[in-house]
Amino acid sequence: MAGSTSGEPPRNSAGDRAARVAAMQRQEKAHARRRRAITIAIPTVVVLAAAGAVTAVLVNRPSPPSLDAVKTYSYKGGVHVSAPVTYAENPPVGGSHFDRWLNCGVYDAPVQNENAVHSMEHGAVWITYRPDLPTAQVAQLKDDVADETYTVLSPYEGLPAPIVLSAWNHQLPVQSADDPRIGAFLSEYVQGAQTPEPGALCSNGVGTPTG
Repeated sequence: MAGSTSGEPPRNSAGDRAARVAAMQRQEKAHARRRRAITIAIPTVVVLAAAGAVTAVLVNRPSPPSLDAVKTYSYKGGVHVSAPVTYAENPPVGGSHFDRWLNCGVYDAPVQNENAVHSMEHGAVWITYRPDLPTAQVAQLKDDVADETYTVLSPYEGLPAPIVLSAWNHQLPVQSADDPRIGAFLSEYVQGAQTPEPGALCSNGVGTPTG
């Protein structure tokens, strides 16, 4: 039989097999790259989605109430007297006071200034309200202090606002028991950094709270 004269290499030549193997290797490498990309992409998408959800929660979370309106004073603690004191602020936020503190709690009648000031020296927040404050608002204030052991709640004649919150050297008037700054004030100042005698008792003093 005469030999081939077409000039084409045999189909099963070593060069043809090597070319097919190289093509298969390139295809497999391409598949591997795609698998790695998917493997990386899925956790990344999950992480980004979670981060986006957290960001959305943080963005939509309301800002804490501002206490910028709180007035500050500079009374020093530890000054005990036996005679009534004429205070510059109404109600007082610090200064001289009786040597017995007021027992913390809820009072349905006005309390002695000089005893309440001593309680503030121990870290109590004193919430005062006008005697004509609506009953529902008084009840709301009682709920606000129900779980606080270092608070005094009492009516007070002649207040400059319907409700006044006082801590040692800090005071905030508000118009309604719905004001969100009430909770913020309690969080900031009950046994807060302003307390002249942190850890001192707010019981075993004088007065009989009703709640």
